Amino acid sequence: MTEYLTNYRKYILACLDDKDCDFTQLLDYHTEKLHQFQHERLIHLIVTVLFAVCTVVTILAAAVFEAVMLLPLAVLLLVLLVPYIKHYFFLENTVQLLYKDYDAIYKKVHGFSQEDMK
Repeated sequence: MTEYLTNYRKYILACLDDKDCDFTQLLDYHTEKLHQFQHERLIHLIVTVLFAVCTVVTILAAAVFEAVMLLPLAVLLLVLLVPYIKHYFFLENTVQLLYKDYDAIYKKVHGFSQEDMK
């Protein structure tokens, strides 16, 4: 997903620089893609929060019940949690950049955007 999202953003930026682009069609396409990326972001948020809760519960259970056998599980969950957090932040930040790209496309289609309101 990281590569796909990065390539998609490059495609959008290339389209914004192309004077022959059909920006109305691009706006529709970009809107649909934004919905898909928002769904992906929500799913990754749920998975990340679930992993975080499981990690905390496992660490607390190991501490409260003095169950040394739970420590490898806690370490494994913690090791898996780090890439989940990293990937979620990538999704979050990239989707926010796509919102700015949406504004730029919208401005090319309709002649104004949120930035003009300031």
